[in-house]
Amino acid sequence: MKNYKVLVLAAFLVASLASCGDDSSSGTDASVTESSSEQALSSSVQSPERSSSSVAPVSSSAEEKLSSSSAEVESSSSETPTSSGDDGKCTDCDSYTAADPELTENGGKGSVTTYGSVTAKETSLGGACNYGQTNIQYYAAIHVNVSPGDDKGPWDGGAACGGCVHVRARTPEGWKEVTVRITDRCPDANCGVDLGGAPAADIMGNRVGRYSGEWGFVSCEGVDGVWGDSTSLWVKEGASEFWSIIQVRNPKDMVKSIMILGEGGESRELEMVVGTENFWTVPQAVLQTDSRYRVVVKYRTGTDDEWKIKGSDLAVPEANLYLHEHRE
Repeated sequence: MKNYKVLVLAAFLVASLASCGDDSSSGTDASVTESSSEQALSSSVQSPERSSSSVAPVSSSAEEKLSSSSAEVESSSSETPTSSGDDGKCTDCDSYTAADPELTENGGKGSVTTYGSVTAKETSLGGACNYGQTNIQYYAAIHVNVSPGDDKGPWDGGAACGGCVHVRARTPEGWKEVTVRITDRCPDANCGVDLGGAPAADIMGNRVGRYSGEWGFVSCEGVDGVWGDSTSLWVKEGASEFWSIIQVRNPKDMVKSIMILGEGGESRELEMVVGTENFWTVPQAVLQTDSRYRVVVKYRTGTDDEWKIKGSDLAVPEANLYLHEHRE
């Protein structure tokens, strides 16, 4: 009996130990579960650095797109000519693709070509401006159109005649520039400025072709090479007391208007001839008198020029009335 109690007690102790073992095991599982929960929480509430890493595929893609977009903008900017950063250097400079010229506030940009000899460097024969043989070595033609046939270029029926243009073009050495007097109009639909031989040689050397450039109108005063003679009023051949048209040769700039003022205070503004470019019509009443008149020429820029002449002087065919001889 005593042995039986011992055995029962032993069994009870074993059961108790087993129960304690189960609690211990359960406690371990709880610890593991708690640890797992903490890890999960830790994963969901990450440090900024890790969070950045965990969303890297999206952020990296966005950054790549932004970087690519910025690079494209920067590349586009670097290819756009600017007055401050564009050094004018180019390759195959004489093979610029023909395109319609563009107008700017005081000139334009587009093709710069040549119709003169860069070796002989002839003087201008007057071109469509009807100046006849001149001693002007630095001359050029200007475009008539912006788009073919629209007549929106600066030529304007000959109004550009006598004006000077500062031209610069891209070359392998960078920008080269020259100032020329307009004596002609471009025959080329894609022409911008078509240079005579001497100015073309200054820019193109012996490698003539179609260059990319830009130009702006300037005064002719003080510019070498654009003067063929002194400033004068020239009367067209065929003039008489019944009909006469005149032009200004070697002007300071393009002519904007010509006024004839009588001693009695009367004034007449001459009209530009349509069809015969760069000429102005003189009223018949002026041609048929020896009364003295003041002929005032207004230019695009600079001071006016003024002649003092008899009306009948403007009826003499091919008369060349120099300004310095008719100021009194």
